[in-house]
Amino acid sequence: MGKKKITKPKAKNTKINATKDKLTKRLILVMWSIFAGIVLGIPLYFFIVSINLFGLFGGMPSLRDLENPENELSSELYSADGQLLGKYFRFDRSQVSYEELSPNLIHALTATEDIRFEEHSGIDLRAVMRVIKGVITLNNAGGGSTLTQQLAKNLFDTRYYELGSLAKMNSLLKKVIAKSKEWLLSIKLEQSFTKKEILAMYLNTVDFGSNSFGIKVASKTFFNTTQDSLKVEEAAMLVGLLKAPTKYSPVRNPDNATKRREVVLSQMKNYDFLSQEQYDSLRQLDLGLNYKVVNHNVGMATYFRSVIRPFLLDWSKKNGHDLFEDGLKIYTTIDSKLQAYAEKAVDEHMRTLQKKFYKHWEGRNPWIDENRREMKNFIPRMKRQSERYRTLVKKYGKGHDSIDIVMNTKIPMRVFSWDGEIDTLMSPVDSIKYYKHFLHAGFLAMDPYSGHLKAWVGGINHKYFKYDHVMQGKRQPGSTFKPIVYTVAMDVGYYPCYKLVDAPITVNTPGSPPWKPKNADNKYSNEKMTIRQAMAQSVNTVTARVSQMVGIENVVKYARKMGITSPLDPVPSLC
Repeated sequence: MGKKKITKPKAKNTKINATKDKLTKRLILVMWSIFAGIVLGIPLYFFIVSINLFGLFGGMPSLRDLENPENELSSELYSADGQLLGKYFRFDRSQVSYEELSPNLIHALTATEDIRFEEHSGIDLRAVMRVIKGVITLNNAGGGSTLTQQLAKNLFDTRYYELGSLAKMNSLLKKVIAKSKEWLLSIKLEQSFTKKEILAMYLNTVDFGSNSFGIKVASKTFFNTTQDSLKVEEAAMLVGLLKAPTKYSPVRNPDNATKRREVVLSQMKNYDFLSQEQYDSLRQLDLGLNYKVVNHNVGMATYFRSVIRPFLLDWSKKNGHDLFEDGLKIYTTIDSKLQAYAEKAVDEHMRTLQKKFYKHWEGRNPWIDENRREMKNFIPRMKRQSERYRTLVKKYGKGHDSIDIVMNTKIPMRVFSWDGEIDTLMSPVDSIKYYKHFLHAGFLAMDPYSGHLKAWVGGINHKYFKYDHVMQGKRQPGSTFKPIVYTVAMDVGYYPCYKLVDAPITVNTPGSPPWKPKNADNKYSNEKMTIRQAMAQSVNTVTARVSQMVGIENVVKYARKMGITSPLDPVPSLC
């Protein structure tokens, strides 16, 4: 028998092959569609974001904004000899150029934050792919933001810059749109500025914590140095702060700051900015802080800075400026050397007087009346005038028992002393009593020819005693009032060589007891002397005679013409 030939069912196989071909074509079409969607869709998406189609995505800074980014800058107050007295700011920030930056700082920053900074055009695709891979594999591979993207976020606050309707609907959409804006802005920044300019702008805008915005202020705050003089370990610590200024604060969390600095130093070693030997040596060093936060209570001429602030605010408003963000340079007539001498003189003299005061009133309170009896109502009256008491009245109502309870409850507080600040437990009433034992003073130096202010000390400590004894306080001027008396005499016809006798004098005023002025040493020459000599030697009797000759009312009149607004009674002792 012959073999039977077996044949395959052609129709069925043909049908299967046709189906496979159809599926393959569809798959290829889908793949091409996805590819085309990515190729065309991503640029289209970024275009739509850039033009803010239908207000869905929120606005974007204009090209003009990019070329002239607004950045709040501290206004600086200078002495006549060019010394910085202080600043006015909301956020303490000052600009520097790239040439003013330490190479150590540039190396630490790029090694840690963006090692391919010189190679990319605002977006580092390798870093982006690393982040995407990390998301897919659930492996945190670090951030993908370049320094340029971080600058865009710092300058224009892309997380909140004119949010569109889509961003307001969903937090995830908000993040995606914000990141898209950062990418677009970083490309524009790269087109508008050089790499050096971008680095300088970045370091001028970042927050280092402790109210230190920008590298210039941070260098001064943490190390009392300039940004061009930063050592490797100092630069590494400051760059480490950028990741989280509070968490890695060398003041609040020194251990964290040390570990973070080591990470930065390690990155610098990995990218050959440091040798192994340098790394091993530097990581052993302590943080080396010289920490001092700039504020309105420290530095030179603190009272003067506060006194002229209202004037500067008024001037700024009239001239279209913002004192706290326009970076104004303000020059005064204050002489920094004379100011330093004045502050030192007040400090030394008041320390000595305070010791004598304590010794004199030891075991007694200094608030006494004219009969040298302690005023029982003095402290209750001071209590009612205190800010804390007024706040409690608003909270509880006048006369409420809680007010006295709070005012007499001891709480932790830091108080002033001539030996430094003291941390103690004290009730608000106790603190009132404590501070009423301090002596105060004011000091003013003026050029008599120009009227320029040369030194101004308004009190003993601006942090604890805001009252300015130069501007706000009124004191008996003593012999400094005598030139006004002699000015009147010159103006009505008396010459400097006119002579009067230095002898006891009695001035009778109706309704008042006789006034008998004495010289400072209770001595009298009983001889005639010129008006010029009398003023030079500050002779009281001659001044009293002159005032009687020209009339007390005229003395008051001239004092007013000279700008004195204080109450001046036309009595003989005014002279």
